[in-house]
Amino acid sequence: MWKFIQSNRELTIVFAILFLFLLLITWSDSGFNFQTVSMIFNSAQIVMLLSIGATFVILTRNIDVSVGSTMGLCAVIMGSLLNLGYPLALAFFSTVICGLLAGLFNGILVTTLRIPAIVATLGTLGLYKGIMLLITGGKWIEGLPQELKSLSEPILFNISLIGWLLIGLIITAYFFLTKVRSGRHFYAVGDNLQGALQLGVRINLVRISAFAINGITAALAGIVFASQIGFVPNSTGNGLEMKAIAACVLGGISLLGGSGNIIGAILGAYFLIEIDTILVLMKVPAYWNNFVAGIVLLAVLVFDGRIRIMIEKNIKLQRYSRFLK
Repeated sequence: MWKFIQSNRELTIVFAILFLFLLLITWSDSGFNFQTVSMIFNSAQIVMLLSIGATFVILTRNIDVSVGSTMGLCAVIMGSLLNLGYPLALAFFSTVICGLLAGLFNGILVTTLRIPAIVATLGTLGLYKGIMLLITGGKWIEGLPQELKSLSEPILFNISLIGWLLIGLIITAYFFLTKVRSGRHFYAVGDNLQGALQLGVRINLVRISAFAINGITAALAGIVFASQIGFVPNSTGNGLEMKAIAACVLGGISLLGGSGNIIGAILGAYFLIEIDTILVLMKVPAYWNNFVAGIVLLAVLVFDGRIRIMIEKNIKLQRYSRFLK
């Protein structure tokens, strides 16, 4: 049993998700149906995209706290280009390139200039936010075309085109990290740096790639935000970097690098948004949201931590059991 739990760390967050749905069924008048599941998924798409990028970075034993600002900057570029009359495809491509460049810049600061990741990305957090405000003059970007908004309209099983593309991206990222040799390099760099060097892994390239992927997913999150909301406030992306990191931790991805599963990060993102949604459906006053969400998060993390300790003890007992006979 312990071996199964150890190899499926995302089970903890699955049980937490099911438990919240059970609370909804028990105490809410609105009940539970597939529409609730898909509604939470649609709301969680932005955090899911950010958690995908955060997974790559954290696996290499780094962290990026600038993704919220990167997302906001990319959303502003997307909205500005569309309002200037540029085609959707060109605006999309330009926005993704912006995210890529932002991620590459972070990666270069960390690898080439050897600035600690938390320090470097704290600096770029302010930089990207400043550029965003300079572009907009502190104003909101409104009047986005219907062509962009229609991407978030449900097409099948109450899930939008963006949602189905996101599912495809999740599957692709999962198989890349678990089945492709270059994907396994991200685990190797975070788990055993010296061992990865001896195996010929290009450490700096892997790290820069992780930050670049993080920048691209932040750009995609900015596009999804603009599509879902229909406008771009000057506060876009604020605080979302913490949600992305929390989603990864909840999903069993170690902040020490080298272990975890991207599916766990996706489930963690779903769980974070589920908390807010369930509280609304249960008609809990809004001023309770942060308190209840914090209590639930702490409960899950404490429970998961206890399971980790029990697994480690079990592994040690199995390792030394033959000497104790």
